Amino acid sequence: MVEDSYKHQGMRRRLIALLREKGIKSEAVLNAMHQIPRHVFFEKAFLEHAYQDKAFPIGHGQTISQPYTVAFQSELLKIKAGDKVLEIGTGSGYQAAVLCNLGANVFTIEYQKPLFERTRIFLPQLGYSPHFFYGDGSKGLEAHAPYDKIIVTAGAPTVPNALLKQLNAGGILVIPVGNNEKQNMLRLTKTSEKFIEKEVFDHFSFVPLKGEDGWK
Repeated sequence: MVEDSYKHQGMRRRLIALLREKGIKSEAVLNAMHQIPRHVFFEKAFLEHAYQDKAFPIGHGQTISQPYTVAFQSELLKIKAGDKVLEIGTGSGYQAAVLCNLGANVFTIEYQKPLFERTRIFLPQLGYSPHFFYGDGSKGLEAHAPYDKIIVTAGAPTVPNALLKQLNAGGILVIPVGNNEKQNMLRLTKTSEKFIEKEVFDHFSFVPLKGEDGWK
């Protein structure tokens, strides 16, 4: 049984209000995040960090992303109920939970085996059951393609061609691209099989995307 006290809920409301102040406009995204008890993704000793707008280490060189970053990427995706979404980098499972709350059919792949094993057991206990996969997400997940939306939650040196190929026509890829320390957030919309519309947004700082088409 997940403990979600009035204190937790109050902290979460303040976080959502902060995200709104920072410019997140999608009420669907804010509502999805408001429903998720983010503190259960943390050890109890770190409760005070759970509802701060910052990233936090989860081991194996990975982090649970800053709430603003999760909200920003989720908003860029323009999720519609029933969208088939590929998430590259399961991590803690928090972003996958947000996508599930938005009504997406989520396929999520994780490069780090211990995180994959932990999250595929933990997330269903919270009531979220995306399709979990272990492997090199820089190559996408061709066996289940195509996807309506793809989200990459790690910094890539370039946009992997495999991900663009696995998008449906009209599909959206949201990916941070840059160096090991700072990346631009890109939204790539596949307007046709031959044409990609590219939008560039603010700088972010993600852990490196691992894999053949990521950072070796």
